[in-house]
Amino acid sequence: MKQTSMFRSRYLLCIVALLAACSKEVPPAAPSGDATATTVASNASFGKSLNLAEQQGFEDARRGLIAKPTGKVLAADGSTVWDYDRFAFIQGEAPPSVNPSLWRHATLNNEAGLFKVAEGIHQLRGFDIANITLIDGKTGWILVDPLTTRETAAAALAFARKHLGDKPVTAMIFTHSHVDHFGGALGIISGEDAAKQKLPIVAPKGFMEESTSENILVGPAMGRRATWQFGNLLPASKQGLVNSGLGKSVAAGNVGILPPTIIVDRTPQEMTLDGVRFIFQNAPGSEAPAELAFYLPDMKAYCGAEIMVPTLHNLYTLRGAKVRDSLRWSGYIDDALVRFGDAEVFFASHLWPVWGNANITKFMKEQRDVYKFIHDQTVRMINKGMKPNEIAEEIKLPKSLNDSFAVHGYYGTLKHDSRAVYQFYIGWFDGNPANLDLLPRADAAKRYVELMGGADKAVGAAQAAFDKGDYRWVAELLNHVVFAQPDHKAARELLARSYDQMGYMAESAIWRNFYLTGAQELRTGVMGRGSNVKMATDMLAWTDPESFLQAWAASLNGAKAEGKNLKINLEFTDLKENYVLWIENAVLHFRKAPPAKDANAGIALTKGIFLKMMLGTAGISEMLTSDELKVSGSKLDLVSFFGLLDKPPETFPIISP
Repeated sequence: MKQTSMFRSRYLLCIVALLAACSKEVPPAAPSGDATATTVASNASFGKSLNLAEQQGFEDARRGLIAKPTGKVLAADGSTVWDYDRFAFIQGEAPPSVNPSLWRHATLNNEAGLFKVAEGIHQLRGFDIANITLIDGKTGWILVDPLTTRETAAAALAFARKHLGDKPVTAMIFTHSHVDHFGGALGIISGEDAAKQKLPIVAPKGFMEESTSENILVGPAMGRRATWQFGNLLPASKQGLVNSGLGKSVAAGNVGILPPTIIVDRTPQEMTLDGVRFIFQNAPGSEAPAELAFYLPDMKAYCGAEIMVPTLHNLYTLRGAKVRDSLRWSGYIDDALVRFGDAEVFFASHLWPVWGNANITKFMKEQRDVYKFIHDQTVRMINKGMKPNEIAEEIKLPKSLNDSFAVHGYYGTLKHDSRAVYQFYIGWFDGNPANLDLLPRADAAKRYVELMGGADKAVGAAQAAFDKGDYRWVAELLNHVVFAQPDHKAARELLARSYDQMGYMAESAIWRNFYLTGAQELRTGVMGRGSNVKMATDMLAWTDPESFLQAWAASLNGAKAEGKNLKINLEFTDLKENYVLWIENAVLHFRKAPPAKDANAGIALTKGIFLKMMLGTAGISEMLTSDELKVSGSKLDLVSFFGLLDKPPETFPIISP
């Protein structure tokens, strides 16, 4: 019977965008093409504009080192989850193929190991994209942010115990709702042991809802783009992946979650965990929808979570997400300055700490002011009638901020952050009526290419521009050709070469990763696979049914559903919940309600078997013979109902039609 295939709904393939960046696929060979003379000169000029010899960052990144890890973290099947030595090639002077400022940042990010931050505070950095922080309590460690995966979290904790002693974890803090800060929780302690020990688990208000539902609706698109943002398909090399801005890359293992037992919903919120006093700062709608920071008054140490890290962050993340509120974000930093301005140690969920009150004050002011500057200057230019691309081209940081590496665009950039502010206030329409009803990309491209005199002539013009080092124009010109004639080899190769050069010049790690992955895809075709969401089973088990049902609704094919009127009862027998699903006006609705008597069909099942269906881990025989699933009514109508749900592909082209 084919009806069981209806449950393999691929909208969950990229349930967490970061998970998509964890593919275990072996990357191909390095990108083609050395740095051109234009790129070499541009990088040299960029380097001369900065004090790359400044040593404070290196001192901070290395300070307190106790031990460095080597080798690999392996999964149960023997595959590599994390390779400590993957980026060993990053040393010495910047090669021509890497922006010298980004190379400096990547070198700092290579300082991995166990570090003493202050008396009673240690960090594990370079075991994943994020940091684990260990705070000494009276009886054990208060652990902050257990990384992305079970495997890396367990390896980091084992490394700490090897060098600091076999202390228990007596409390856990999740600073925010992004998977790299909670996904490894089950590598620290099992759910059963956490419940048995009544382990205090602190998280911001809305944490479970945000962490288990983020990216479900548009997961396939976000996940596909996440592989580009984090350079997942690139080899680690001087011509490939060197960094991800907030860390080296993302670990490739199993993801889980633990439900919080203590919620932070206000500022200040004081509490004592294992004898240590905390003052929590609730910061929703900043870098994450649910986020907190905290102060340790007896240690004069402030944890900025991801509200403040030593780089410019994203107001809009290139993998795709809702735009963040820069003004609100800046306000939280100012609030921290007022409340916790006597801090002597600053540490965060990524990168390295800052020491000394004067240095911390300067750092926090720069962080506060860079987001407010981007906000205010973008709004000023909006009100002058300027458009997003014009604003992005004009906005420049004042020298006082530009001289600080701590707000340089290794992750976010001035250009795309200013566009984010525009989007936040004004939206997608720039006011020009020509942009109200644009032609589809491929259709417009064909007309442009015809107007240019054909693809070959356009490639000739692009080659002349390439020879002059005008790579942005090459990309704009040849993008039309590739969308008009996707198989035009000369256009694809020259466009790839232009992306190589723009990637080599990019200071932002994620801009570099996008350019180089685009070049790679032009040369080799669409690569990669969808996320292995089976690795996230432990996390998805906490996702509420309505999040899945909304994703079903968003996968309904409107054209196929026109004129259809189907009604399904969906009963979760273990939850004692029933939902009625029906199609009306080509819209799939659902409502928690008693079973509808006029339903075409019904399914009664446990949430466990429902989750297996979503993940595709339940086989046909298991489904049909399981005591956890019963089908009633018309099986034909049930098959018809699920046949109306589109199944997004595991991957899709980005740089071609």
